[in-house]
Amino acid sequence: MSHTDSPMEGQQRQEEEDHGYGLFPERQQRGHPRGSFLSQSLFTFNHKCRVMLTIALDSSPYAKLLLDAMKQSGCTVFKDRHFSCEDCDGSVSGGFDAATSEIVLCQNNIHGQSHMNRVVTHELIHAFDHCRAHVDWFNNVKHLACSEIRAANLSGDCSLSSEVSRFKFGLKGHHQVCVRDRALRSILAVRKVSRETAERAVDEVFESCFNDHEPFGRIPHNKNDAKYAYREFQNRNRYYGNI
Repeated sequence: MSHTDSPMEGQQRQEEEDHGYGLFPERQQRGHPRGSFLSQSLFTFNHKCRVMLTIALDSSPYAKLLLDAMKQSGCTVFKDRHFSCEDCDGSVSGGFDAATSEIVLCQNNIHGQSHMNRVVTHELIHAFDHCRAHVDWFNNVKHLACSEIRAANLSGDCSLSSEVSRFKFGLKGHHQVCVRDRALRSILAVRKVSRETAERAVDEVFESCFNDHEPFGRIPHNKNDAKYAYREFQNRNRYYGNI
């Protein structure tokens, strides 16, 4: 889940395959990175990152739905425990570290609130998949491909506004093309596999994973869609709670 978003999950790092950790230098330096007091003080990237994270968790319907769904699945997310703002290499914006169950937010590469909202949502989808399924992030590239497809599809990465900002627009079926492309690029960013292997993995799982809309119940193409999905999720829980 880099942005280039690709999960950099890690239980065991091998010299020949760093599983994307090379993009996250603070992950390599220590097991549970928390910068110095100075690095986390006011007017730094770290402070700005943490402020934007708080806003995302409090106001984004995408994030709020995912947080509720994870809590319901027995995987309650705590901001101070499960999120870490760090400096990252390249253009990567975030990552999910399955070894520590932490979402890494790249404080030097996230500069706006809308971008933060998308990165938080994207990585929470990986965390949700990690919670609900037996994902073999390391040894099964199809599992990684599936989660990348879902994250690109459901996070707003391929919304019309996001694509217009990249100067890509509008042919019929463009959403699926975008999802496939971003999933492929994410796999290649964190796995030392050939493009052919990554493409084959994406192709083999694309239909089933693209059509798996949990926990949204739909593709939330914009914030209003996400609000409706969140309302439906809450109502569904109330209904089952009264049975």
